[in-house]
Amino acid sequence: MKKLGILAAALMSASIATGVMAKDKTIGVSWSNFQEERWKTDEAAMKAAIEANGDKYISADAQSSAAKQLSDVESLIAQGADALVILSVDSGSIGAAVDAADAEGIPVIGYDRLIEDPRAFYLTFDNKEVGRVIARSILAAVPKGNYAIIKGDKGDPNAAFLLEGMMEVIGDKVKSGDIKIVGESFTDGWKPDNAQKNMEQILTANNNNVDAVLSENDGMAGGAIAALAAQGMNIPVSGQDGDHAALNRVARGTQNTSVWKDARNLGKAAGNIASQLAEGKPMDQIDGAVKWSGGAKGVEMNAIFLAPTPINKDNLSIVIKAGHIAKDKVCEGAMAGVDGCS
Repeated sequence: MKKLGILAAALMSASIATGVMAKDKTIGVSWSNFQEERWKTDEAAMKAAIEANGDKYISADAQSSAAKQLSDVESLIAQGADALVILSVDSGSIGAAVDAADAEGIPVIGYDRLIEDPRAFYLTFDNKEVGRVIARSILAAVPKGNYAIIKGDKGDPNAAFLLEGMMEVIGDKVKSGDIKIVGESFTDGWKPDNAQKNMEQILTANNNNVDAVLSENDGMAGGAIAALAAQGMNIPVSGQDGDHAALNRVARGTQNTSVWKDARNLGKAAGNIASQLAEGKPMDQIDGAVKWSGGAKGVEMNAIFLAPTPINKDNLSIVIKAGHIAKDKVCEGAMAGVDGCS
């Protein structure tokens, strides 16, 4: 297995724009859902890359249903997909979809969420590093105290990767007693409403004695912050995705950090890789691909990991300059001294 330390070249390959591209191929994309703001950003970049390569984009929304996702994949295959990009609902049940694609000789990209199968190409951001960044941001703000952890959906491997990254940063402090984990909950469907309920339960169980919150994404961070606000509390909370609402919370001072994974780069990479795979290019010959076997089953796969960027009040101008969000939107109600909002 190659170590993540040698992924520098892959991290620089956000666009994956080299190589011979397919022409007149059909790329099918199975989305788990569109509840998260970022998936629409991913889709726009992916669709643009696919069409720029002379290919056709078709898609389906599984609406958070694993059963519907399998039906969607079968439908995409029936519509003539030459390659499939799958954002899986449930890693435990997605194997049937890979089987269906494999039976037709159709290559699969596991997009952002692991499909632990050697027949699938894994394309994502380095989610363990995202977890590390979330934890580092909170640790810098609250080096000792009571932490709550709002985890993602139990069926999504990313929830485990993020937690592993977090614990690499705070594990020793937990063992020493400097940090106490006073609540830790999975969140069905990564839904903000469920995260808010989880946070409410943690606050009730601890008589509000919580000093910081590690949230595995921005939507859930928003739910946790709503629960805190209802109790008149404003404590450090960090998430990820660079959601517009979260970035505004960073400017306002109600969210500590959002780890921005520029979804435009990931979507573009997926579109270009899918075009190459549809043309018949072997997975191990995709530019920037490395061998990786860091999943729960230790399956060796071809993968590319892109690098995340932590955004806080001191570097908020990064997302403005990148065109990810307009200054007036991110800076509305901003605190004094926020980078990019003066």
